[in-house]
Amino acid sequence: MSAQKDRWVFSLVFLLFCACSIPKCGSGSLQQEPSPQHYFSGLEAGKTSLAFFTPSVSPGAQPFLEQIESSAEALQDYGVSVVKVNCPKEDVSRYCGKENALRKAFLFRGNRLIREFPTDALFDVNSIVANVLFALLFNEVKYIETLADLENIENVLKGKSNMVFAYVPATGTAEHRAVMEAAFVYGTVHQFVLTTEAALLKATSHDDPDVSSAWLSFCHCQRATDPAQPCRRTALAQPLTLLNIHRHLKLMGAPLVTEVTEDPEKISTVHLQLGLPLVFILSQKETHEADRRTAEFVAWQLLGKAGVALLSRDLRDLNVLQRSNVALKTPEEGMPIQYLVLEDTDEIITLVEDKTKVKQIQEDEQEEEEEEDEDEKENNNQDIQDDQVVEAVSRDKKRELPLEHILVLTEENFNSSLSQAARTVVLFYAREAVSQAVLRSYSEVAALLKGTPGVLLSRVNCWDWPGLCSQENVTQFPTLRIYKQGQQSVTYGGMWGTEELSSFILLSQISCPLKLATMDEAEGYLRGEFPPELPSHHHTSLLGVFSTATSEAREAFEEAGNILSGHVRMGMYFEDDALALSRKYSVSPPALLLARSGGRSVEGIALSKHSVQDMVQMIRYELLDIFPEITVPNLPQYLQLGKPFLILFSAGDISQVESKEMLKLAKGRAQQAFVACWLNLKKTPVGYGILRTYFSTTPSLPVLLWVNLHAGGQVFRFPPEQPITEMNILSWLEKLQAGLEIPSSTLSEEDWKPPLPAYNFLRMMEPSVPEPSPRPGDTPAQHPPQSPGGDPAGGDAASREEPSQESTAGEVGSPGRGLRGTAPRLAARDKQGKRHSEL
Repeated sequence: MSAQKDRWVFSLVFLLFCACSIPKCGSGSLQQEPSPQHYFSGLEAGKTSLAFFTPSVSPGAQPFLEQIESSAEALQDYGVSVVKVNCPKEDVSRYCGKENALRKAFLFRGNRLIREFPTDALFDVNSIVANVLFALLFNEVKYIETLADLENIENVLKGKSNMVFAYVPATGTAEHRAVMEAAFVYGTVHQFVLTTEAALLKATSHDDPDVSSAWLSFCHCQRATDPAQPCRRTALAQPLTLLNIHRHLKLMGAPLVTEVTEDPEKISTVHLQLGLPLVFILSQKETHEADRRTAEFVAWQLLGKAGVALLSRDLRDLNVLQRSNVALKTPEEGMPIQYLVLEDTDEIITLVEDKTKVKQIQEDEQEEEEEEDEDEKENNNQDIQDDQVVEAVSRDKKRELPLEHILVLTEENFNSSLSQAARTVVLFYAREAVSQAVLRSYSEVAALLKGTPGVLLSRVNCWDWPGLCSQENVTQFPTLRIYKQGQQSVTYGGMWGTEELSSFILLSQISCPLKLATMDEAEGYLRGEFPPELPSHHHTSLLGVFSTATSEAREAFEEAGNILSGHVRMGMYFEDDALALSRKYSVSPPALLLARSGGRSVEGIALSKHSVQDMVQMIRYELLDIFPEITVPNLPQYLQLGKPFLILFSAGDISQVESKEMLKLAKGRAQQAFVACWLNLKKTPVGYGILRTYFSTTPSLPVLLWVNLHAGGQVFRFPPEQPITEMNILSWLEKLQAGLEIPSSTLSEEDWKPPLPAYNFLRMMEPSVPEPSPRPGDTPAQHPPQSPGGDPAGGDAASREEPSQESTAGEVGSPGRGLRGTAPRLAARDKQGKRHSEL
């Protein structure tokens, strides 16, 4: 229904209501006719009149005359005039005969008789108006007696129009009049159906209805496009009066969900105009479709009780607390919008039905905030894990991330999206600082890899979709995985910088291990001839060489390649001439060939252990640089070896002489016992802090230290007066082993683990409720909303099927009772999961 027509109907009904309530005079009074001949000669075509014929003197007519005269004012509003015709004593015609005088009233349209009414059925104003309108609207209002009649009408209306089904205990009552007056206004928009059969009322109700009371229900048949699908019904909860019926039909014709694109304080909907509250479901663009389905589910539950709107958090001027997920606007003027934190959709229903619930929720939230403030005062001296990350994310929170190249995955499109590309990269994250920081790096990776064939970058917000993340066994955030069609997914375990992430994604495109078919391909692989998509990524290349007799080692090598995919560049050669290739590098199959520095040097290593785990550990170890430069990203790899560090701190690049001497030392026999490495303080300034931990002041550079982090924490300094040569260092190390050197400092035995444990966010969220898959033929969710009354709000009439108030949970699957999007699942929002420091 158009807005203009809607306003016209509202105005007309309001005037009719006023007309029924305010006494009038003049044109609405009882008309007097001196004779039947005069009456019939004055009838006009198309004009309707209710006439009764009576002798000029009749003492028994007084009570009836009073009621018929009162009804004249009400009937005048519907174009019906009420006429009293005086019959002469000698007139014994059909209308003035003794059998009709004051016993019947006659309804005429022009000269045509429509209906005869016994005067005992017109006992008051309500009965007169109800019966007259019932006769006039005979074709618009269907009277039925059986359930089969009702089902036949529903089947005819499905997909076309809606129905108003009313039960009245008896005709001629005030409720009957209200239904007929509403039908007079809305009969061209909805099909009105009336019954007085109590058995039919019971057959159409889930509960045991009170058959002594009138009842009205709006049947949403226009949305039932499937012939087997019943028309959902929304009952009128108020008494059956004209104003309540009009109000109910106005609500049924309003859009089911309104999308708010401006300040909610300025929003005014039909619900607020009719004195009902408006519920806002807070949403965000990543989960817009799921939040819309949640809003529609809530709207069906609250149909006739409150309006529902979808409020986007992306509005720039929206000042809402981050944890708020629902807002409530009441119709009272001057009342501010109340932003609340609710756990599920059931709480929204309770919120509307129980007004005291709002105050209770606000008091609970205030108590929690006070407790949190007290906790912060108590823990203001406690170091909080990742506080620098939190500060950085908070500082940049107003910067919008360019995430348009990253596909948003949900429970519905997750599986289907994995088949869109050969490799789908999925970042599982939550609303915590580390995830937000990684999301920024991930957006940079998306821009860097834009257009890369065969790679689809996507993301899953585990705060919004905990069920999906639990299904994928994701409990730590962030987690990045690559899903390959027909293969097991690969989980990333490195640093979260842009370069590291992009390198992992690009390396994952190449089969690991890459099977080489000819000797020339194997030699080219060792020389650094790689696929064109990896021109700028310099990795040590590893080639496994196997003979036909070493199938066990080859299978373990293949499985190790699956585990190390994305982290290592691995090739495999097992043709007939594999023996010749391995002998060229002084090894026999099974063997590994390591090509470092673009193939300028190839090292042969025999494979003695054939288990997958041993091979993975061996490959990781052999790929480590012989004399590495320690950086923040690669430090964990070398710490995992559990060996002491012989580390050279330098204010820049080390000299060629020092590099040559340290490299000779690292390649010697002693290199198995420790890690020889160096640290450039210009590139890794955190080294200054390390030196200040070892010494009270920063020593002169370069400085060579022996640090055993895994046993005693002693730090020994190489004598600064001696030149850094292989012989001098070996001699110094012998003194260390003999206990002849005094440590420069000893590190504290305090545990260096993070001060707080990892945050398992899934424990804070409500378990996901299984959702039904969309049925074939369902209208896509991106269509604009349609009013439950069937009047389009810019969308197609055949929209998504929604549950009604009278449908049970077993009949219609709901989109889940947990609030999604920026409506977080907080069912486990208890004291234990509230603060990081309490875990």
